[in-house]
Amino acid sequence: MSYQKLSRDQIAQRVAQDIPDGAYVNLGIGLPTKIASYLPSDKDVFLHSENGVLAFGPPPNKGEEDPELINAGKEFVTMLPGGVFFHHGDSFAMMRGGHIDIAVLGAFQVAENGDLANWHTGASDAIPAVGGAMDLAVGAKKVFVTTDHVTKQGEPKIVKELTYPLTGKCCVDRIYTDLCIIDVTATGLKVIEKLEGLSFEELQTLTGAMLVDATESL
Repeated sequence: MSYQKLSRDQIAQRVAQDIPDGAYVNLGIGLPTKIASYLPSDKDVFLHSENGVLAFGPPPNKGEEDPELINAGKEFVTMLPGGVFFHHGDSFAMMRGGHIDIAVLGAFQVAENGDLANWHTGASDAIPAVGGAMDLAVGAKKVFVTTDHVTKQGEPKIVKELTYPLTGKCCVDRIYTDLCIIDVTATGLKVIEKLEGLSFEELQTLTGAMLVDATESL
């Protein structure tokens, strides 16, 4: 293998580059929450969490955690000037009402038409239900997905059709993996960036759906 996969932090840093100034953004549980640590200081980005927090910042330094300042993933956060708290119901109204510019979600699978599967039940330590992901998938103006390109068993996570439970139909706009960035378009899955040293042909063999090559090196 002549390429080095991106780490979770590198994926988060790359997504942060694509979030525009003034955007209202929800960061899903898991990898997406790391994005808060990489947003440029010269951008005003309003981070939203479905437990009723708006305009929070990166995680606090060790020893400075406030148990009352957490996101939906129960991770400690800091508050930026002007940050606010509000009722859980109002938070979901914000999500469902189309007031979130970008939702960044994790995924078990993404289908070639933009269908998203990012929840499951059964495991003792798993999130027990879909939570706010379904509301974000249909309510956000854009949905970005962050995920490993393949599972630990080497199975593709970008597929022709979902086999996991559906979160939202035709909702994903862009996919960020540890190998590439893919735009979901009406004319196919367009690879706009990929790792240096990774050929398009190699990438295609690791993907369960047909790709369109429109790449630049990462």
